[in-house]
Amino acid sequence: MTSEVSSIARRLVDRLRSYGPSAVAFSGGVDSAVVAKAAFEASPEYAVAVTAVSPSLAAEERRLARQVAQQIGIRHVEVDTQEFSSEEYRRNAPNRCFHCKDTLYRSVLPRLGEFRVECLVNGANTDDRGDHRPGMQAADVHRVRSPLIDEEISKSLVRELAAYWKLSVADKPASPCLSSRIAYGVEVTPERVARVEAAEAMLRSLLGGGDCRVRHEWNDLARIEVPLEKLPLLLEPENRAAITQALRLSGFRYITLDLDGFRSGSMNEAVSLVQLSTTD
Repeated sequence: MTSEVSSIARRLVDRLRSYGPSAVAFSGGVDSAVVAKAAFEASPEYAVAVTAVSPSLAAEERRLARQVAQQIGIRHVEVDTQEFSSEEYRRNAPNRCFHCKDTLYRSVLPRLGEFRVECLVNGANTDDRGDHRPGMQAADVHRVRSPLIDEEISKSLVRELAAYWKLSVADKPASPCLSSRIAYGVEVTPERVARVEAAEAMLRSLLGGGDCRVRHEWNDLARIEVPLEKLPLLLEPENRAAITQALRLSGFRYITLDLDGFRSGSMNEAVSLVQLSTTD
């Protein structure tokens, strides 16, 4: 298996080399980290990792992105994307991610010459083709390349490549932007994403790390998702009281615990239901 992964890693580096020196849309997650590593191996002098900075990027994620870029050795640039100034983005329709990526690509593409690179690439993998991913449409519009998709690399294989390259994020859970926690139709504001960030930081401290989400629903309702085995811990009287007090102080009016437990992308379940109802 190691030789197979090694072969795939070489092909990915060759793919990036064929593009010419690249800027990588870089969140610091495992997908963009693997692409950044390949881009650096292909063009160590010119490759650059570009991180979009806005209120939707948690402070911890920004710190990790800097750390991973330093581990790889790639140049790292942070760009203030200001997507919150976009009415379409704040409206938070199911295509919000299109406007986010559109803003990022519009911010980065005019600066390729300044960065001394020839193209912009992202970390989309083959698993992203089967989910609700409006951001993929923005990549198509702006002709942003997706080397993992071009090499038919899935999420599981991305993690194997990260382990092969000894990247610190090889086992890092997915961590979409904070705006993804806001229910579609509820306006995305800096205050709401900050509320979510503080609530999730509190929960991770209580749980000792790991996956958790605080979904910001309508009427300032917090819907907490944690792995099923962690549910009893949150219901212990002392922990339950601490959680409800902290979240109410941050601005939530109601606090609920999702009995289905943690699942990535649960906000998209509503989109699926709407699409299903329109085809009946």
